[in-house]
Amino acid sequence: MALRDKIVNDLTAAMKAKDANRLSVLRMVKANLMNRQIEKGGDLIDEEITKALQSLVKQRRDSIEQYENAGRMELAEKEKAELVVIEDYLPQAASVEEIEKAVSDAIVETGASSMKEMGAVMKAAQTRLAGKAADGRLVSETVKAKLQ
Repeated sequence: MALRDKIVNDLTAAMKAKDANRLSVLRMVKANLMNRQIEKGGDLIDEEITKALQSLVKQRRDSIEQYENAGRMELAEKEKAELVVIEDYLPQAASVEEIEKAVSDAIVETGASSMKEMGAVMKAAQTRLAGKAADGRLVSETVKAKLQ
Protein backbone atom coordinates (compact mmCIF):
# COMPACT_ATOMS: atom_id res chain seq x y z
CA MET A 1 0.00 0.00 0.00
CA ALA A 2 1.32 3.42 -0.92
CA LEU A 3 2.17 5.77 1.92
CA ARG A 4 -0.49 8.29 0.85
CA ASP A 5 -3.16 5.56 0.85
CA LYS A 6 -2.08 4.44 4.33
CA ILE A 7 -2.41 8.01 5.64
CA VAL A 8 -5.87 8.43 4.07
CA ASN A 9 -7.05 5.05 5.40
CA ASP A 10 -5.76 5.88 8.89
CA LEU A 11 -7.48 9.27 8.70
CA THR A 12 -10.76 7.52 7.93
CA ALA A 13 -10.19 5.06 10.77
CA ALA A 14 -9.45 7.95 13.18
CA MET A 15 -12.74 9.59 12.13
CA LYS A 16 -14.67 6.39 12.78
CA ALA A 17 -12.90 5.85 16.12
CA LYS A 18 -13.52 9.50 17.09
CA ASP A 19 -9.81 9.88 17.89
CA ALA A 20 -9.67 13.70 17.76
CA ASN A 21 -5.92 14.08 18.32
CA ARG A 22 -4.86 11.59 15.66
CA LEU A 23 -7.50 12.92 13.27
CA SER A 24 -6.23 16.47 13.69
CA VAL A 25 -2.62 15.47 12.99
CA LEU A 26 -3.53 13.34 9.97
CA ARG A 27 -5.64 16.15 8.50
CA MET A 28 -2.65 18.49 8.90
CA VAL A 29 -0.37 15.91 7.24
CA LYS A 30 -2.81 15.38 4.38
CA ALA A 31 -3.15 19.15 3.84
CA ASN A 32 0.64 19.51 3.78
CA LEU A 33 0.91 16.72 1.21
CA MET A 34 -1.83 18.25 -0.93
CA ASN A 35 -0.03 21.62 -0.88
CA ARG A 36 3.22 19.96 -1.96
CA GLN A 37 1.36 18.10 -4.71
CA ILE A 38 -0.09 21.37 -6.00
CA GLU A 39 3.37 22.98 -5.92
CA LYS A 40 4.81 20.06 -7.86
CA GLY A 41 1.94 19.95 -10.31
CA GLY A 42 1.59 16.18 -10.09
CA ASP A 43 1.33 13.21 -7.76
CA LEU A 44 3.95 12.74 -5.06
CA ILE A 45 5.95 9.52 -4.90
CA ASP A 46 6.57 7.80 -1.56
CA GLU A 47 10.08 9.29 -1.33
CA GLU A 48 8.68 12.83 -1.63
CA ILE A 49 6.01 12.05 0.95
CA THR A 50 8.70 10.75 3.30
CA LYS A 51 10.69 13.97 2.85
CA ALA A 52 7.57 16.00 3.61
CA LEU A 53 6.97 13.95 6.77
CA GLN A 54 10.60 14.40 7.81
CA SER A 55 10.16 18.14 7.38
CA LEU A 56 7.10 18.06 9.62
CA VAL A 57 9.02 16.05 12.22
CA LYS A 58 11.85 18.59 12.15
CA GLN A 59 9.35 21.42 12.62
CA ARG A 60 7.82 19.62 15.61
CA ARG A 61 11.23 19.02 17.21
CA ASP A 62 12.17 22.68 16.79
CA SER A 63 8.83 23.76 18.27
CA ILE A 64 9.24 21.42 21.23
CA GLU A 65 12.67 22.88 21.95
CA GLN A 66 11.34 26.45 21.72
CA TYR A 67 8.33 25.73 23.93
CA GLU A 68 10.44 23.99 26.57
CA ASN A 69 12.89 26.90 26.63
CA ALA A 70 9.97 29.28 27.09
CA GLY A 71 8.47 27.14 29.87
CA ARG A 72 5.33 26.30 27.86
CA MET A 73 5.19 22.60 28.72
CA GLU A 74 1.52 22.16 27.69
CA LEU A 75 2.36 23.27 24.13
CA ALA A 76 5.51 21.12 24.11
CA GLU A 77 3.41 18.08 25.11
CA LYS A 78 0.95 18.79 22.29
CA GLU A 79 3.83 18.92 19.79
CA LYS A 80 5.27 15.68 21.19
CA ALA A 81 1.93 13.95 20.69
CA GLU A 82 1.84 15.16 17.07
CA LEU A 83 5.43 14.00 16.59
CA VAL A 84 4.55 10.46 17.69
CA VAL A 85 1.72 10.23 15.14
CA ILE A 86 3.84 11.59 12.27
CA GLU A 87 6.79 9.31 13.07
CA ASP A 88 4.50 6.28 12.65
CA TYR A 89 4.65 6.90 8.89
CA LEU A 90 8.42 7.26 8.64
CA PRO A 91 10.89 4.42 8.21
CA GLN A 92 12.64 3.24 11.34
CA ALA A 93 15.14 5.81 12.56
CA ALA A 94 18.83 5.13 12.05
CA SER A 95 20.65 4.21 15.25
CA VAL A 96 23.64 6.16 16.53
CA GLU A 97 25.89 3.26 15.48
CA GLU A 98 24.47 3.27 11.94
CA ILE A 99 25.01 7.02 11.68
CA GLU A 100 28.59 6.74 12.95
CA LYS A 101 29.33 3.95 10.46
CA ALA A 102 27.79 5.91 7.57
CA VAL A 103 29.83 8.99 8.51
CA SER A 104 33.05 6.96 8.81
CA ASP A 105 32.43 5.32 5.44
CA ALA A 106 31.63 8.73 3.91
CA ILE A 107 34.89 10.18 5.23
CA VAL A 108 36.85 7.30 3.72
CA GLU A 109 34.91 7.58 0.44
CA THR A 110 35.46 11.33 0.09
CA GLY A 111 38.98 11.35 1.51
CA ALA A 112 38.00 14.26 3.78
CA SER A 113 40.51 15.37 6.37
CA SER A 114 39.27 18.77 7.55
CA MET A 115 36.13 20.73 8.32
CA LYS A 116 36.37 22.33 4.86
CA GLU A 117 35.06 19.08 3.36
CA MET A 118 32.14 18.74 5.78
CA GLY A 119 29.56 19.37 3.03
CA ALA A 120 30.86 16.52 0.88
CA VAL A 121 30.92 14.18 3.87
CA MET A 122 27.38 15.18 4.88
CA LYS A 123 26.10 14.53 1.36
CA ALA A 124 27.79 11.11 1.20
CA ALA A 125 26.57 10.18 4.69
CA GLN A 126 22.98 11.19 3.89
CA THR A 127 23.14 9.08 0.72
CA ARG A 128 24.27 6.10 2.78
CA LEU A 129 21.42 6.67 5.23
CA ALA A 130 18.77 6.95 2.50
CA GLY A 131 15.68 4.91 3.33
CA LYS A 132 16.16 5.46 7.06
CA ALA A 133 15.00 8.43 9.05
CA ALA A 134 18.22 10.05 10.21
CA ASP A 135 18.28 13.18 12.36
CA GLY A 136 20.29 15.70 10.33
CA ARG A 137 21.50 17.44 13.47
CA LEU A 138 22.93 14.19 14.86
CA VAL A 139 24.60 13.41 11.51
CA SER A 140 26.10 16.91 11.44
CA GLU A 141 27.42 16.62 15.00
CA THR A 142 28.93 13.21 14.22
CA VAL A 143 30.66 14.58 11.09
CA LYS A 144 32.05 17.54 13.06
CA ALA A 145 33.35 15.28 15.83
CA LYS A 146 35.09 12.93 13.35
CA LEU A 147 36.64 15.70 11.25
CA GLN A 148 38.14 17.62 14.16
